[in-house]
Amino acid sequence: MSVRPVRKLQQKRGWAFDLAVPVVKSALFATTKRTWIDGEKIPATGGCILVFNHVSHVDPLTSAHIVYDHGRMPRYLAKSGLFKNPAMSRFLTAAGQIPVERLSKSAKGAFDAAVAAVRAGECVVVYPEGTLTRDPDLWPMAGKSGAARIALETGAPVIPIGQWGAHDLLYPYAKKPHLFPRTRITMKVGDPVALDDLREQPRTLATINQATERIMSALTALVAELRHEVPPAERFDARRAGVRATGNPRKGGQKPSDA
Repeated sequence: MSVRPVRKLQQKRGWAFDLAVPVVKSALFATTKRTWIDGEKIPATGGCILVFNHVSHVDPLTSAHIVYDHGRMPRYLAKSGLFKNPAMSRFLTAAGQIPVERLSKSAKGAFDAAVAAVRAGECVVVYPEGTLTRDPDLWPMAGKSGAARIALETGAPVIPIGQWGAHDLLYPYAKKPHLFPRTRITMKVGDPVALDDLREQPRTLATINQATERIMSALTALVAELRHEVPPAERFDARRAGVRATGNPRKGGQKPSDA
């Protein structure tokens, strides 16, 4: 376990990270406590894909913390709406973040950019669920194919990182965070997902789906270990459940205790 930087950052940060790191880390130190398990499994160098489960809008900040303190600069696949503000767009672009047009054919541009980043030796972070989980108990839900397709295209390792606790800081779609007492954020880094056999097969939908299922199974197993609970036998599928794919799926928009 670790709450201190483990590896020194080797890359040049650039002005966006120079600006963001002290602000974000100060905010996280003030509002969270950290338990990081097996963080050394994050590759020290080379292109890789880190996949996290998604339980809160603060996830990109807490995941950046563990990645950065293990010597890597995270590159995110971020929803394109964040890039609409010119100043924010300039900042995110300078930080190497990749806009994604969700539920759109334009998402291929994000895939190409992510593949290029991984091939250039970057550490790309993907939330394979595609959005905050819609599972009523916040378990990882059915995954999208993006992480699997990037992995099969590049041959880079997929490292699953299960995380739990961020929802106590900011519950999905709640309007106000719970700042005090500080929230315990626990993350466990898993072994690379076994995909070598699939990389040798034709890039069919069945192959991609199988890779996606392996990624989500590895991620779910880590979350189950952190929660000390048994996950559902079948992952929640928003489409089959008739739940909207993006935006707040609840009418009230808040957890009852936040109302």
